[in-house]
Amino acid sequence: MRNIAEAIGAKPSQVALSWLLGKGDFIVPIPGTKRRVYLEENAGAVDIKLGDDDIARLEAALRPESVSGPRYNAKAMAVG
Repeated sequence: MRNIAEAIGAKPSQVALSWLLGKGDFIVPIPGTKRRVYLEENAGAVDIKLGDDDIARLEAALRPESVSGPRYNAKAMAVG
């Protein structure tokens, strides 16, 4: 994400949102933020056009089997 973002002059969050938006109308990303500046930054994702190579790199890196695992680490899971 960072490498692609740096190459196109965007933020990693914008690349992620642009990638999701490009997947089709059936996916609606819901970014969370507490600051207006980040809301505006996220909204800028609609103007980012990822190239075919960028999309292929993201698809390969973000396959479900590549990013699966527990949501929290063992320490966080022990708090209860």
